[in-house]
Amino acid sequence: MTELASRPFRLPSSRRLRPAALLLLGLLGACSVVEMPTRQRGHRVEADVLKELVPGTSTKADVVALLGSPSKRATFDDDTWLYISSVTRLQIARKPGLEDQEVTVLNFTPQGTLKEITRLNQDDALPVQVVDRETPSPGNERTFLQQLFGNVARLNAGIPLGGGGGGRSTAGSAPTIGSQSQ
Repeated sequence: MTELASRPFRLPSSRRLRPAALLLLGLLGACSVVEMPTRQRGHRVEADVLKELVPGTSTKADVVALLGSPSKRATFDDDTWLYISSVTRLQIARKPGLEDQEVTVLNFTPQGTLKEITRLNQDDALPVQVVDRETPSPGNERTFLQQLFGNVARLNAGIPLGGGGGGRSTAGSAPTIGSQSQ
């Protein structure tokens, strides 16, 4: 024991550490340098293109000719058109992360003339709480034991209780296991 205590501790040689250190620095550097590309989704409407639309004079046909068909129309109002766009970038575990989102809302009069243009972004979004509950369906409120024994009863439905042995089956009754037909 005294031999071990008397020997000084030495660090591994720099020859051994150099490749490991370079590999570690390379991995850390790659994580910060490599950036995932952005992905444009939807129908992005540029501000200079919107300047060509004049509320009160432009029609639905003018809007379609300039911007194309809308991404979505309002559910209960055909006179409200939505042009939705977003910019996403892949993040950890390949989940898309939202970087930018824009919605251009065009409202028309019942006669088809452009009434109003509204631009919305992420700051105008309302928080939505997702509920993880399930919608109950009738007939599925069985306990685990009911489900287990219900399945066992279904499996045994084809095998008659009681039994008989050898011999012929009588008319009108199903043959039992082990019966011989002649």
